[in-house]
Amino acid sequence: MSRGGRVFLIHGWEGNPQNHWFPWLSLELKANGFEVNAPQMPHAGEPRVLEWTRFLERYVGKPNRHTYFVGHSLGCIAIARHLAELPARVKVGGCVFVAGFSGRLNIPEIKEFYELPFDPNQAKAHCDKFTMIFSDNDPYVPIEKSLEFAKQLGAKTILERGKGHFTTRDGVKALPSAFSALLKMGGISAV
Repeated sequence: MSRGGRVFLIHGWEGNPQNHWFPWLSLELKANGFEVNAPQMPHAGEPRVLEWTRFLERYVGKPNRHTYFVGHSLGCIAIARHLAELPARVKVGGCVFVAGFSGRLNIPEIKEFYELPFDPNQAKAHCDKFTMIFSDNDPYVPIEKSLEFAKQLGAKTILERGKGHFTTRDGVKALPSAFSALLKMGGISAV
């Protein structure tokens, strides 16, 4: 196993593994001994909850305390739903959610991700360490929606100023706060 463990980077709606700050984070993690997995989620332009959670179940395999997740936007909800479906007594090392949200955003294309029943306590049963990173000027995810999700999961919160939805278009090509949060979760010092 790698020094840091396995990290899964899960992009959001209409995304891909080469979007935004994912390539930067992937390189930083690999340089610090993590095995990094950044899959292309199925039908990213027309995502479906069941398809994404089943995909994660197959792709991740058997997670353990050395397994970490980083999600962006819709990827955060997909990860939380994946965690909620893990077998009893399975624990992962931690999750970093960037621009994650809970509740309605009034976006019909992704409504099943937030309208279908979800119990955050089921996700928390499999993960003790959550960090939510959000921006004060996100045009898609209001701060209240990120804070609501953070509260439901008992997540630490990090407010980034002026980062929008953490996209390349917002000028975000690196995200040191996500990298630092992962290192802390794993008890690892950067090399």
